[in-house]
Amino acid sequence: MNLERYADRVLETARRHGATDAEVSVEARVAALTRFANSEIHQSVAEDTVRVTLRYVHGRRYGMAATGRLDDAALESLVERASANARSTAESDDWPGLPEPGPIPEVTGAYAASTGEATAERRVETVREVVAAADAAGVAAFGSFTTGAVTTAVISTRGVRAVQTRSDAWLVTVHMSPGGGTGYAETCAVDVADVDGAALGREAAGKARADDHAVDLAPGEYPVVLEEYAVVDLLAKLGRCGFNALAAQEGQSFAAPGLRVASDLVTVWDDGTDPAGLPTAFDHEGVGKERVSLIDRGRCVGLVHDTRTAARAGIRSTGHALPAPNPVGPLPTNMFMAPGASTREELVGRLDRGLLVTRFYYTNPVNPKRGIVTGVTRDGVFLVEHGEIVSPARDLRFSVSYLDVLRGVTAVGKERKTLRGWYGGVSVLGDITVPAVLVDSFRFSG
Repeated sequence: MNLERYADRVLETARRHGATDAEVSVEARVAALTRFANSEIHQSVAEDTVRVTLRYVHGRRYGMAATGRLDDAALESLVERASANARSTAESDDWPGLPEPGPIPEVTGAYAASTGEATAERRVETVREVVAAADAAGVAAFGSFTTGAVTTAVISTRGVRAVQTRSDAWLVTVHMSPGGGTGYAETCAVDVADVDGAALGREAAGKARADDHAVDLAPGEYPVVLEEYAVVDLLAKLGRCGFNALAAQEGQSFAAPGLRVASDLVTVWDDGTDPAGLPTAFDHEGVGKERVSLIDRGRCVGLVHDTRTAARAGIRSTGHALPAPNPVGPLPTNMFMAPGASTREELVGRLDRGLLVTRFYYTNPVNPKRGIVTGVTRDGVFLVEHGEIVSPARDLRFSVSYLDVLRGVTAVGKERKTLRGWYGGVSVLGDITVPAVLVDSFRFSG
């Protein structure tokens, strides 16, 4: 079905029901998944879904409704429910109205037909490479490989008309050794051809073998090298809690212009148009993406906005609205951290006695204004002495300020990985491209 034509029909129906304004967002997704466990593929599934969201405006009242169907009865029900919701709500004093149409950037490299049309056989080929690396190391491979594409259309009575198709391939694997070691590897890309199953398999297998027979370490402060998987968690949590304009306007954010929140080596921005990540041209309000500087050489610079927070600030949205209804506020969904000049070996080599940390797990903010997060390490912690890995260590818990961690960065890796940005078990922060970092002190509680 032509999504634009369908959205136009929804708008026409909303007008007939008395809407003074309306906005339709249609997202059609085709995705397929191949799972493997104990080095054997055990599931291949596919789904073809659609979600239609209508924001119905009547004066200064607005309501919304959503459906997963495209038939005529579903269309009528969608409009009726959105209309009833709008008319039953009180007038909003700070309702900024739907966004006006504006420039949408030209984005290249957002879709690859090889990914959108990838078959189960294509995914199996990559999974076999992962499993072969595990077999060669004598470990077992577990994980999943997802490919798919999503077409999004946002059309409104204000004249907004934004349509884009994007693709992504995502491979994640955990390898387990007979000695109790585990290793993790992950990647995501627009083009399935850029997913190197053999390389990820070797990475996870090598880490699992090296993690065998881990020893206990005393709690305390250690200098650490955080691999990219751990750095992603830093930015995901800080992006959600700090660089969200709604959190700042409600007094729940640590961010303030010029405030030092990291070392001079740390520069972070959000850019949905950069093909180095998973690019997208506009947000869920049909507003074009803008590049937003978040941290410049350690100091806070900007925030991401949607239409509501931008109106409160007297500026235009930066194109970071999430799907309605959205109590969270705008989020950075294409974050980047600037690379440094050090190789991974050089980062580790600078540890006289410290830890190499693969990733964090089950992390949750406990004090967003101070950036304090609690969690645990996972899938590979290693004791380093005189620049050499000497022993694997059992996982350690922590409750630290991620801002203090960034302030303690003393070196940054020159290679970067593009990974998923997770929050609360859901990939709401899109993709994040980061290097590994060396931090002078990280406190572990046991």
